[in-house]
Amino acid sequence: MRVLLVDDHQLLVEGLSSLLSAHGIAVAGVAGDGRAAVAQALALEPDLILMDLSMPVCDGLTATRLIKAQRPAIKIVILTTSAEDADLFAAIQSGACGYLLKSISGKAFIEALRGLEEGVPPFSPGLAARLLDEFARRAGQDASSAHSAASAPEPAELTPRQTEVLRLVASGLTYKEVGQQLALSERTVRYHMAEIMARLHLEHRSQVIAYAGKLGIVADM
Repeated sequence: MRVLLVDDHQLLVEGLSSLLSAHGIAVAGVAGDGRAAVAQALALEPDLILMDLSMPVCDGLTATRLIKAQRPAIKIVILTTSAEDADLFAAIQSGACGYLLKSISGKAFIEALRGLEEGVPPFSPGLAARLLDEFARRAGQDASSAHSAASAPEPAELTPRQTEVLRLVASGLTYKEVGQQLALSERTVRYHMAEIMARLHLEHRSQVIAYAGKLGIVADM
């Protein structure tokens, strides 16, 4: 995995570079603002961009939209201090496939990137549940739209085990917590999530959460 780091805090960038390199993840380049991020993304075509939100010249959301418009295959994960719902929802709408808070531990951060390599975009604990609530709210407002009707999922597409994994993940549990409840390893939970995404022909975890919301299979926590 080749990663482009986008953040205007040099100390953080240096720390992230060291952490990634120590775990065999190549840092393809760095950028200190959104405009530079767009230029670097087009020139380097990294596999993943770790994007801050608040930066000078051009913010992370604008940069994300510009990059996804020209290089849709590049994965973008937001790495920020903001846990605000508005920023979370805007990031996903802009094309980000994950949202991590800078308060995350180094170990959890690397595990999240490994999960991304397996096809499971990362979200900090609790953020998935917020997305689910928002998707459910919007689905209620737009239940009669042609898009909703066309994309309505069929419950039979998932096995009982996959449905249970989805139910718990959509309720905001981490993969580790899901594994503990179902007596599965965290790696097995990640495998099930990758299989769920493949079976439903979905690309982002946020879309999987929306699926759970439409079926009403959220766990009572």
